[in-house]
Amino acid sequence: MSRDIAQFERFEDWEAKQMQDPEFRAAAEELEPAYQVARLRIMRGLTQAQLAELVGTKQPSIARLESGKDEPKISFLRRVVKALGGHLEVRITGPEQAVTTDALEAHQA
Repeated sequence: MSRDIAQFERFEDWEAKQMQDPEFRAAAEELEPAYQVARLRIMRGLTQAQLAELVGTKQPSIARLESGKDEPKISFLRRVVKALGGHLEVRITGPEQAVTTDALEAHQA
């Protein structure tokens, strides 16, 4: 049985390979807030309906946020993250920083 398990790739290794594809990276970065909200909610043992109640909204709003279908307003995201006991960071960078970051990541790979 251990031989069968050895055939499987670790998620982190698979993800690292996929992140080298610019299209995959862009999609993953776009969905990152949705993933983090769902991750925190699950870690807290909350259903979407329970989180919605804490935030003062309805369950479909949380479902849309977690699916990445809608781009949330920062004020809504702030309320959700606060209800989850998390911390919201918004970062704005200029084109020169993006190039530097991309070059650094390529160098580290």
